[in-house]
Amino acid sequence: MKKKLYKIEQGKKLDGVCGGIAEYFDMDPTLIRLAWILFTALGGSGIIAYIIAAIIIPKKSDVVNGL
Repeated sequence: MKKKLYKIEQGKKLDGVCGGIAEYFDMDPTLIRLAWILFTALGGSGIIAYIIAAIIIPKKSDVVNGL
């Protein structure tokens, strides 16, 4: 089965983007969140990237249901 990137719906902090990325790469969501914070603090574009990802990446229920 092909891996799909999606936002998680349970255990999310903001919109589920970091949790979904962590599931895709089989990593701890906390590490992804910390990396995103560093990315934001160092370059400032992390906020814009998160907003874009939140808009583009579908929710898990949409991916599972085939929407």
